[in-house]
Amino acid sequence: MAAPREVGLVRALGVVGLAASVVNITIGGGIFRAPGSVEVTGRLGAAAPLAYLLCAVAMAFVVMCFAEAGSRVSMTGGVYAYVERAFGQFAGFFIGWMLWVVGTIATAAVGTIFADSLLRMLPGLPAIPFRALSLVVVFAIVATINVLGVKFGARLNVASTIIKLTPLALLIVIGLFHLEPSNLSWSGTPAVSDIARASIVLLFVFAGIESALVPSGEVADPARTVPRAVFIALAVCTLFYMLVHVVAQGVLGASLAGRSAPLADTAGVIVGPGGAVAMGVAVVLSTFGYLCGMILAIPRALFAFARDGMLPRALAAVHPRYHTPWIAIIVQTAVALLLAVSATWEKLVVLANVAVLIVYIGCAAAAWQLRRKGIRDEGATMAKPIRGSTVAVPLAILVSLVMLSSVTAKEWLYSGATAAVGVAIYWFATMRRGKPVAEAV
Repeated sequence: MAAPREVGLVRALGVVGLAASVVNITIGGGIFRAPGSVEVTGRLGAAAPLAYLLCAVAMAFVVMCFAEAGSRVSMTGGVYAYVERAFGQFAGFFIGWMLWVVGTIATAAVGTIFADSLLRMLPGLPAIPFRALSLVVVFAIVATINVLGVKFGARLNVASTIIKLTPLALLIVIGLFHLEPSNLSWSGTPAVSDIARASIVLLFVFAGIESALVPSGEVADPARTVPRAVFIALAVCTLFYMLVHVVAQGVLGASLAGRSAPLADTAGVIVGPGGAVAMGVAVVLSTFGYLCGMILAIPRALFAFARDGMLPRALAAVHPRYHTPWIAIIVQTAVALLLAVSATWEKLVVLANVAVLIVYIGCAAAAWQLRRKGIRDEGATMAKPIRGSTVAVPLAILVSLVMLSSVTAKEWLYSGATAAVGVAIYWFATMRRGKPVAEAV
């Protein structure tokens, strides 16, 4: 089957560039906070690595689904395009909307971490104007970088990924020689419910592939690039997360739970105040790299919506010189900046819990449907099927449903309201085009 043409976009993302983008987006600000989470370490103590392992296994099934769907559909939009090709326009838009919500909230959240970390490094500056100014400057920089071209943005992703992983790697290497064995001993086997709840929190530390694959229309040879890139990225992220947590737990012990800057505190114990400052710099660099990756990926969702008539056509404009969806990038940056500066977005963070799991279920179902119908973009050469991919779909859906079972009523309420906004946008778009909603669905 032929995919709709996307005139002007350049397929410049290879395995290294796409894998770096996934790692860059996944290892954002979360890795610097997760080890100290009360929901993780407070519940599980030294057994917290169990939750990391559960998330890694769950994400392996999800990654298989993304790899299957991504090797068949190469349109910009990522999972939005996968679901649309498999189940139609309404299902695709709904999943794409949930994906956009997750990515936008995450971008704003990490932007505030960047600003707060920068403030801690520059004591004495007035917090209120400087925080807003720093957010405006950093968002303007990353938007400009990504407007200048996907190759430029991809190269920056590779560079920022290396820069952010270097201090974490040093912390791991040095920290392994300062572990206190008693801090890593289990007091007992944690309850399954505690592991499940901790895994929901950590799922967002692992999440990132759903956003990084949005620029699918700019991936070279997606049938081979997507599977290789996503599995490389998952392996790298899992290794770093496990080792970082073990080091933090082994150095800080029971005092780890509840710390807002656990890795900086760990570095401070190991090498003194200089270590804490160095880790603070790492947070700034890491969050900057994350913002670069998200502003590369998430605006392509707006581009895809506009391409399909769900949003104003101007958002699908491609820059004549740089071949990037420049208006979508600017609009996306403005929305994320507004959320970050307003400081009212925190109440929306709970929406990401449900939204990202719905996205994963949608992708798994789409992978099954695309395979069943034999859908494949014209000219794409299918890579060899991934071993175990036949059971990945039901397992990915099952794991996602298990995690959703622990979502609170309040989280469901907020998520329902967000989903309703997306449905309303779809309804107005179909009515504007004079197409009955029932027919569009």
